[in-house]
Amino acid sequence: MEDLGHKTDADVDFIASRFKSRRLLQVIVATMIGLAISGAINLIEGDWTNLNVHMPAQLALLCALWALRKARFEVANTLLLVTATVSISALVWQNSGLRDPAMLAYPAILAFASTMGGRRLFLILLAMILLVVVLVGVANLQGWHVNAVPTHTLGSMINVSIVLSLTAFLIWLMAGDLRVALADLTTENERVRRSQMRIEFLATHDSLTGLPNRILARDRFGHAIALARRHQTMAALVFLDLDNFKSVNDSLGHPKGDELLRTVGDRLTKVLRDSDTVCRQGGDEFLILLGDVRDSSDVAEIGAKLLGQLTAPFLLDGLEVSTSGSMGIAMYPDDGADFDELLKKADIAMYVAKDAGRNAVRFFADEMSSSVLEDVHLVSDMRAALVRGEFMLHYQPQIDLASDRIVGAEALLRWRHPRLGLVPPSRFIPVAEQSGLIIEIGAWVLAEACRQMQLWRLMGLAGLTISVNVSSLQFQREVIETDVVNALDASGLPALALELELTESLLIQDSSMISALLRRLRGRGVSFSIDDFGIGYSNLSYLKRFEVSRLKIDQSFIRRLTDDRHDEAIVRALIQMATGLGLVAIAEGVECESTLARLVDLGCHEGQGLHWAPAMPPGEFLEFFRKRRSMSWMPGGRTAAGARAVGR
Repeated sequence: MEDLGHKTDADVDFIASRFKSRRLLQVIVATMIGLAISGAINLIEGDWTNLNVHMPAQLALLCALWALRKARFEVANTLLLVTATVSISALVWQNSGLRDPAMLAYPAILAFASTMGGRRLFLILLAMILLVVVLVGVANLQGWHVNAVPTHTLGSMINVSIVLSLTAFLIWLMAGDLRVALADLTTENERVRRSQMRIEFLATHDSLTGLPNRILARDRFGHAIALARRHQTMAALVFLDLDNFKSVNDSLGHPKGDELLRTVGDRLTKVLRDSDTVCRQGGDEFLILLGDVRDSSDVAEIGAKLLGQLTAPFLLDGLEVSTSGSMGIAMYPDDGADFDELLKKADIAMYVAKDAGRNAVRFFADEMSSSVLEDVHLVSDMRAALVRGEFMLHYQPQIDLASDRIVGAEALLRWRHPRLGLVPPSRFIPVAEQSGLIIEIGAWVLAEACRQMQLWRLMGLAGLTISVNVSSLQFQREVIETDVVNALDASGLPALALELELTESLLIQDSSMISALLRRLRGRGVSFSIDDFGIGYSNLSYLKRFEVSRLKIDQSFIRRLTDDRHDEAIVRALIQMATGLGLVAIAEGVECESTLARLVDLGCHEGQGLHWAPAMPPGEFLEFFRKRRSMSWMPGGRTAAGARAVGR
């Protein structure tokens, strides 16, 4: 029998039908041959009495062959069985009765009918056979029809042999079919068993790495907790997240990223005990289950080994790839009593490790949880703050050092919380960036800063530039261009009066998307400056490529300018570099006259800081500007050039 594995129901039905037709053909042909041999023997012996049975039977079997050829299996099968039953019954009746050798064919007919015919046909044939047996028996007993007692002749011996041979042939076919069916059933059972095992494996394991998944991790950690409780020891749940895995996927492709994940799983498994478990949580996240540990120092030692495995380079198709991991650890029973609670706390500790600079291990502490909860509340409050108008912009003047005139203002975001008071930007802006809320806040800042600057221009404060800090997330999600255009269109502010302050981390990405965005904005007339220059990468190539206008020297160097010769050397170099490239150097955090004087000596172009004024609400900024302009026109004002510049 043909293998039925991996075939559709239609395929199985076709194969079964073809197989049954072949078997039926074999039986019909064998029956015709048997009848022909029996008839020939009778003719040789001069016995013509059975021709009235043999001839109609052969014709009926020919009709069965024709029906089979026309693919009418049921008709052919019924013709065969009915013909065989009627023929045998006729031979029994007219020959030796219940002693006739033809009686031996009845079991074969019933056996074949039970496998190849339906239940109704089988019962009809059985009834016919029983009826013939009863009829012949009663007729002989009552003397209505007495069959002759058979004598043993060569013909009778041959007839018995033919019947037995046909019966044996049929039984052999059926036994062979049964063996094949049993073999197929065994094969199918084995395939089903393997499929079930595979399904069970996939339900509890990661399909990419073959490591246990979160479902199995939960079960195994439950056992680890039970063991720790019984032995009065501890257990640890480690949450590991690969650092910068997205860059591997983006630069090398997802197949190489998948290979890296598999290799990471192998390395982590090799350094652990057999009783410990490495699981893949999903993405580039792994869970490590450590049972039967004495204290946190044991876990810290294991954590260091795990990080060591990640820092060693990975070889992917001949290319060395370096990565690292951030690891958070929660301990049973100190940090929780069940898998879900410990997983949540290990996750929190992992993010703290990332914030600490990555490639680090952090154990969970209660203050981490409160910090995370505080961040959640901050996000919720910031959403409400946008609706309630709690955000505001303060403006810090930017001064031209040569003329002492105001040339612009930097818009700085402030948040006056109804309960917490004035929330420092250093507290809420990182949370806004992490949650993605910086997109909405950034759009509002642009719109409000442009509106305010255009209002000032209409009030006579011409010639000023408004500087707005933008987040790299606004570029990555490709909303910055729309936000800028909307802000300029809504306010009527000329694009030349808007400057976007960019971070070095954004520019060093050197993506075609960001380059195209900056070119389009530059084409509209928007200018760019680099914020906090000197503390990042200070890459000269992007200064030229992105046509930056100003470099803002970070205030950490400016505040120590007169006290630290190294900081002075750095500031001098930055100013000289900006001047050489035709850029404007602006110093942040100028707080005293001595610092200002030194900046002027070094050739710095512009500055901002508490020496002139802090960031102020719009009304105070306007008052400061007007007061400074009026002073510049008074005798003893700083310079005539400054007076002319401010009044233009």
